Amino acid sequence: MLHTGRTLSSPVCGLEATYGWREEITLNTYRKYRLFITILPIMFILSLLPWSEARSLSIERNVVIPPEAVTPVNPSASQEAADLLDYLVDLGGKGIISGQHDYLESPDEFNNKLKNAAGDYAVLHGYELGAINNQSKGTIARQRQAVVASAIKWHEGGGIVAMTFHQNLPGTTPEWANVHMSLSQEKFDAYVTPGTPQYKSLLASLDEIAVYLGELRDAGVPVLWRPYHEMNGNWFWWGQKDNFSRLWDITYDRLVNQHKLNNLLWVWNPNAPNKWAEPYSAYYPGAAKVDVLAADIYNNDYKQSYYEGLLELANGKPIGIGESGELPDPAILSQTQSKWVYTMTWGKMLTENNNLQKIRSFMTNQHTVSRQDYVQALNAKTNNGSGIIPKNGLKGQYFNNAELSGDPVLTRNDKKIDFNWHGDSPAAGVNKDSFSVRWTGKMKAVYSEEYTFTASSDDGVRVWIGDKLIIDSWKKQSGVSRVGSIKLTAGTSYNLKVEYYENRGDASIRLMWKSPSQKPGPIPQNALTLP
Repeated sequence: MLHTGRTLSSPVCGLEATYGWREEITLNTYRKYRLFITILPIMFILSLLPWSEARSLSIERNVVIPPEAVTPVNPSASQEAADLLDYLVDLGGKGIISGQHDYLESPDEFNNKLKNAAGDYAVLHGYELGAINNQSKGTIARQRQAVVASAIKWHEGGGIVAMTFHQNLPGTTPEWANVHMSLSQEKFDAYVTPGTPQYKSLLASLDEIAVYLGELRDAGVPVLWRPYHEMNGNWFWWGQKDNFSRLWDITYDRLVNQHKLNNLLWVWNPNAPNKWAEPYSAYYPGAAKVDVLAADIYNNDYKQSYYEGLLELANGKPIGIGESGELPDPAILSQTQSKWVYTMTWGKMLTENNNLQKIRSFMTNQHTVSRQDYVQALNAKTNNGSGIIPKNGLKGQYFNNAELSGDPVLTRNDKKIDFNWHGDSPAAGVNKDSFSVRWTGKMKAVYSEEYTFTASSDDGVRVWIGDKLIIDSWKKQSGVSRVGSIKLTAGTSYNLKVEYYENRGDASIRLMWKSPSQKPGPIPQNALTLP
């Protein structure tokens, strides 16, 4: 809800102080008595235990009968996205992930302040892709690129990435007034009607943001993607529309089917249904296109009805607190709202609405999941074989001659082929001059299109895809780029072999790809699989 001052009389949207907003809620109470006779003794025991003991048991106080399995709604979802969803489902009733949001202009500012205040980072880092300060296109591109770089680093460090998109009305300037605006139902209809100029501008806006989400996909980063949040309030142009599901469907289809963003988990995130926001159900696009359900809760208004209503609608899917200004009380959550799996504090409300003691207390509470807990849980799952993740990259064999002959002096896994050794050796034991490398593995394309591959090398290079030699430039050359093309089918695994030799002087090799839909760049690690 719209809030320009932090008063309870005015609604507030997730942009809080900096962007001015927030909200509240009301829901239906939810109780399940199925299997009551069976679980009654266990519930009685749990009621006598502290949270630290209860969280280790397999049955929680708030019993939900989940569907047979909770899997990503996108059947082509990446392994990383599927594993993250599995983790969130398993976490319900056992703990809550801490999260901190940051703004487009400074994507690490408040996450770092949380670390300084509490001595540890949150697990979930929320980022913004929407531009609201009427920046130039160049500035927006640089800011979004900084967000992508931070998110990749965050994921590689063992964290979870969430993305918010405060989208200006397509076709208007990127400023706050064009995000936080009233739009009539009739005018909204034009944006979700194929063939209209407004519809085309909506697709163009989605295509623009897909570039950055695609970079995260190529880097193997799963994303909790929460577009068009707080749609049950009227403070955004997409808010309180009777055909909101149509906008959701268009966005899903464009990003999943057109742009193949298989790293996204789709988070449907209304506001708490309070006097400024309507009940959840009228705006729910359906279980077939939602992975996670979340509610934005401000003013320390953690009503039981908000929780129980969302839990019932989720029907076994994980639920989270998408935004909050005030950190929730872990003692209350663990006893009466234990199925929340994450909470995310909005931007500078971290320090404006919470004192240092409260921040430290929440972050160190035994109910709060740490980054180390999260990493250990994923590692344990992989080691147990319950989630077998193929190792990504290529097998590199390094030879101390230019002919790839004899036994390699070094065999290692390389993330991708993008090296500039200058005049140095690739690794200890490998010559600085007169060495060669053979990389082997498999590769999957994202799109069913003709791909163009570019090998830039100093010196010789050969590239085979699917056992077809598409680049053959086995000779002394300095910084030359050679090109080859081949039609690939999305999701099909192709054998990939690259051979390279260095004569003397500088040494470098880079293998890139592009297609009509694939942004040019080095073939990313998540597209490569070890043999």
